Amino acid sequence: MSLEQQIIEQIQTCYDPEIPVNVYDLGLVYEIEATTPVVTIEMTFTSESCPSAREIPLDMRSKILQLDGVEGVDFEIVWMPPWHPRMISEAARKELGIDEDALDD
Repeated sequence: MSLEQQIIEQIQTCYDPEIPVNVYDLGLVYEIEATTPVVTIEMTFTSESCPSAREIPLDMRSKILQLDGVEGVDFEIVWMPPWHPRMISEAARKELGIDEDALDD
């Protein structure tokens, strides 16, 4: 299994405390630079005032650091493109009961 896939699996164990879906399936992770010894994660939050903006990266970092060869995790928090519920994976939308028609702008 590639390092990127291992990182994704670790991220899928991290949750936004307000939403019962992992942050990867929420679509908060835009890019993973899977290099060792330092991994870089480009991500966003559901809003700029997200109350879990400190907690989520700390949880992600602690889990990614468990992987062999990873000694550090850097985060690039971006706001473009802005997060939208349509970024949620199809499986997670079903779990949350989000109607596809509700995602149209």
